[in-house]
Amino acid sequence: MLWNLKMYLSSMLFLLTGCVVSMISSLWMISSNCCYFIEWEILNIGSCSLEVSFIFDWMSMMFMSFVSFISSMVLYYSGGYMMGDKDYVRFMYIVLGFVASMGFLIISPNLVSILLGWDGLGLVSYALVIYYQNEKSANAGMLTALSNRIGDVAILLSIALMFNMGGWNFIFYMENSNMLPVIFLVVLAAMTKSAQVPFSAWLPAAMAAPTPVSALVHSSTLVTAGVYLLIRFSPLLMGTPAQNFLLLLASITMFMAGLGANFETDLKKIIALSTLSQLGVMMSVLALGWPGLAFFHLLAHALFKALLFMCAGSIIHSVGGYQDIRFMGGLVYFMPMSVMSINISNLALCGTPFLAGFYSKDLILEIAFSSYLNEICFWLLVLSTGLSVCYTFRLVYYTLSGDFNLMSTNSVNDEDLLMINPMIGLALGAVCGGAMLSWLIFPSPEMICLEFSFKILALSVSLIGGLIGYFINIMASNWMLKMLKFYNVVSFSSSMWFMPFLSTVGVSKGVLAVGAKCYQVSDNGWSEYYGGQGVLNLSMKFSKYFQKAEDSGIKIYLMITMMWLIAVMIIM
Repeated sequence: MLWNLKMYLSSMLFLLTGCVVSMISSLWMISSNCCYFIEWEILNIGSCSLEVSFIFDWMSMMFMSFVSFISSMVLYYSGGYMMGDKDYVRFMYIVLGFVASMGFLIISPNLVSILLGWDGLGLVSYALVIYYQNEKSANAGMLTALSNRIGDVAILLSIALMFNMGGWNFIFYMENSNMLPVIFLVVLAAMTKSAQVPFSAWLPAAMAAPTPVSALVHSSTLVTAGVYLLIRFSPLLMGTPAQNFLLLLASITMFMAGLGANFETDLKKIIALSTLSQLGVMMSVLALGWPGLAFFHLLAHALFKALLFMCAGSIIHSVGGYQDIRFMGGLVYFMPMSVMSINISNLALCGTPFLAGFYSKDLILEIAFSSYLNEICFWLLVLSTGLSVCYTFRLVYYTLSGDFNLMSTNSVNDEDLLMINPMIGLALGAVCGGAMLSWLIFPSPEMICLEFSFKILALSVSLIGGLIGYFINIMASNWMLKMLKFYNVVSFSSSMWFMPFLSTVGVSKGVLAVGAKCYQVSDNGWSEYYGGQGVLNLSMKFSKYFQKAEDSGIKIYLMITMMWLIAVMIIM
């Protein structure tokens, strides 16, 4: 027990120290406008050299500091949430392995070394999703692993294509016209890791992992790895067909996730769909040609989304494992600290002025409105903004307000300080982080001039979405009866456009049917009849004849002699 405590404290202090050192380094690099590139050659094959490279610039060090800070808060939080779990030490090792893989990915400007961190994230995320060893977790883990393997294959193919260029340090080939196939493969890899359409099914399924893992994985590490990789590749992305392709798919992802969250009743899956929607926002602004703004929203989103997952975990832990929001209600009277934190994170998510989400989200919408944006993407962006506020207020209505819907034996409180303290730290980040990041990342102000209707559009859509989300759920019983007439539409919207079905049974059913036919016709059919079994049966028949010939003795010899004599007489 003492060893576990020492490991717990040392890991947390190590990550906090890494956070402080990385942030100080990032600030120094911003002020001095410099970066460090370290390269170590391992192998030289002809004209192509294999080396391990590291890049330390303000972006990688700032991202590393945020990952270290959120990881330390998650480890602190896990001390309360995972208390009593028999495999707690294994859980800590897996989380630390996850942080190490993400750190390796962040500081690698080389596709070969990026693959190590990329594959490490996929492997460790599979181990975390199947942590609770049951059938549901196993299915979710397999879906997660196989979806991410598509991205791994794309990275491997891009490594093969870059072999002819003499190296894999992609930052040296940003103006090379031969890199067009590589950028398409990198976009595909980023779409799988960041769960864009049509690879979105694995993100809500990965909620089978413990909640502290969700706070880390689905806020600042695994799902943002694809966005971060595209930020690094952004000079190559501009002006290519992949840019418009990515913009359309990111806008569809935003809308699909926001629509699905309004019909979901699982607390963790609502937050997962919210993450998916925000990933669509990051990808869309990246496709519009603003990688710095995408990075800004990535960091701001990490703060309030990790807090939102922690609040959800605190509520689930207190109410005895329920995750259905319809069984909650009235928690404002019993969990004031968690309710305050969840309100801060929800308001930051909605883009409430002067919270973390406002500085990035409002700027993204204004940049999008002033860019060359087609009408489909414009309306998807506007509707997604309204839907995000709509499902947020729906969540508030079901969980925080109203009557207490749990059993009278449930003891709901905020007494576990191991879970409350890290939430306070992240709440401060959700309040102050956006302003401080905007001062650091955009030191010189820029003027965005829009007409009044566009300027007020984001605020108007948010207010309308919030009102719709709250009042529709007050009239939920009558509304649901009316919506039964449109059951097919509701079923389509609530199931993420049937993507979980298409990603599992939809893919495997046809393949397995063809495989069964091939096995029946080929392996177990003609090739078996004329192959192994056919040869065996034929040799057994001949062996029987030879056996009879040996057993019959003189009779067989006389019969063969007689047949030979008859044949000779016929010939003569």
